[in-house]
Amino acid sequence: MKKLIRILGIVIVLGIFAGTIGFLYSKSKSKPEIYSTTEPFYTDIIRKTVATGSVVPRNEIEIKPTVSGIIDQIYVSEGDMVKTGQVIARIRIVPNMVNLNAAESRVNRARIALEEARINFNRQEQLFDRQVIAESEFIPFRIALKNAEEELESAENNLQLVRDGVSKSSGETSNTLIRSTIDGMVLTVPVEVGNSVIEANNFNAGTTIVTVADMSEMIFKGKVDESEVGKISEGMELILNIGAIDATNFSATLEHISPKGVEESGAIQFEIRAAVMLDEQHFIRAGYSATADIVLERRDNVMALQESVLIFNNGDIYVEVETEPQIFERRVVKTGISDGINIEIKEGITETDKIKKRV
Repeated sequence: MKKLIRILGIVIVLGIFAGTIGFLYSKSKSKPEIYSTTEPFYTDIIRKTVATGSVVPRNEIEIKPTVSGIIDQIYVSEGDMVKTGQVIARIRIVPNMVNLNAAESRVNRARIALEEARINFNRQEQLFDRQVIAESEFIPFRIALKNAEEELESAENNLQLVRDGVSKSSGETSNTLIRSTIDGMVLTVPVEVGNSVIEANNFNAGTTIVTVADMSEMIFKGKVDESEVGKISEGMELILNIGAIDATNFSATLEHISPKGVEESGAIQFEIRAAVMLDEQHFIRAGYSATADIVLERRDNVMALQESVLIFNNGDIYVEVETEPQIFERRVVKTGISDGINIEIKEGITETDKIKKRV
């Protein structure tokens, strides 16, 4: 009995030992690697560079006064549409006391001169009516009277201009009435009633009363790095993505590349401008930030592969094509343009070939 138990114990130990050896061997034995494959597909490939900037009106005007004074009335608000010549604000003149005093003095002198001219005219008219003097002697007094009347009217208009900024002879024309110079939308009104404003002149840019822009014609203004500016040219197509309008891309045409670069953060940047093609469904506000994809080259509906499956070796480009299950051979392919993810395949494979994916 003891002998039987001893034999059984030995068998169990040997079984455990054999099982352990088998398990360790199966673990150490490498499994054959299974490679996944992909097939060529047809797609549009666009090679592009990116420019960042904003969308602004092509024609944006700052309207400034031609006289200094205080804002008396503002007739428009931001977002209002205005026409050329429409009154947008009125200014109350704060007269210069020296000029006002000179203008009042001129009026007083003109009245004195007119009174004297009228007295002389009346006296000479009586003599002329009695035929005491000839008409040639009377005419200078009549002319002097008319000149005196004209001088008084001119002096009074000048006084009114100095004091009020408008004269009775000017009608609706007045420097105190600020008018829009273009048709468009009011973008900003940076002043309020009661603010002092300075006229635009040779020595001062003047105070902006409103900014008006034609919102029917927008342009993209952006900047391109010097490493990319040599690849673009006027007339190229841009695909515009506006941050505030995520769902829609807009087309634009590159129309200007600055001939001079500007250094920004250690890099030379060149300004570009492109005409944006608007649609009726979206209202683009001035100043929207945007990113422009400048199309350098484009191929539509071409056979392509993911660029990651290609093998580059000594100037040649290969792919590994499955000839039998998990058996691959290298083939040289001829490629076209790439967008960094997909690459055009011109020759070397067919659309039914299975291409080995690279890990």
